[in-house]
Amino acid sequence: MINRGGWSVMVANPWWAPWALNRVIEPLMKELRLQAPGLAGMQAGDSALDICCGTGALALHYAGLGVTAAGIDMDPRVIQIADRKGQRLGLTNASFRVGDALNLPFEDGFFDFASISMSLHETESAERDIIVSEMKRVVKANGALILIDYKVPLPFIPSSYTSRVVELVAGREHNRYFREYVRQGGLDGLMDRHGLRAERRAELGPMWMIKASRIVT
Repeated sequence: MINRGGWSVMVANPWWAPWALNRVIEPLMKELRLQAPGLAGMQAGDSALDICCGTGALALHYAGLGVTAAGIDMDPRVIQIADRKGQRLGLTNASFRVGDALNLPFEDGFFDFASISMSLHETESAERDIIVSEMKRVVKANGALILIDYKVPLPFIPSSYTSRVVELVAGREHNRYFREYVRQGGLDGLMDRHGLRAERRAELGPMWMIKASRIVT
């Protein structure tokens, strides 16, 4: 679960999980990283937070475009990898810290953008709502949230069947959260509950990438 911290994260995730994230998962998500800043409308000098950042690929891509980027994750092992990658790239405008997505350690309205990718569907309902509320809190009133996760319903394409298998074998608890995410309408259901509108969206196989902003009443 996203709010696990310290040793419990390392117990829940096997020793090879950070390596797999860095060497297998993040390379597969390269297209996502290339599209996200453009869809969001990020510009050099903006600030962005990537939540559940893993080994930092998306935050480092933001930083490479001149954005002041921060990444946060509960697993200290992946944060160490992200820090090393940032140092190798010489990106002084990227920073990483261990922290809780349910209680982001930043002031209100601190960032222009906050993103989260492929983590909301693996979190139980109440925590999903808290995470989105926290994202709204740390983003400026005229800023935006970048939400990347499965489409609901999943489209009838080969990668959707692969995704279903992955979610099934990930474990009973993980699969229960995924099915709950689907029942509650996925990202569109979350936006409806939190007074957000999809300003822009792009398709990435079985996933949506959505730039979401507050509904002004």
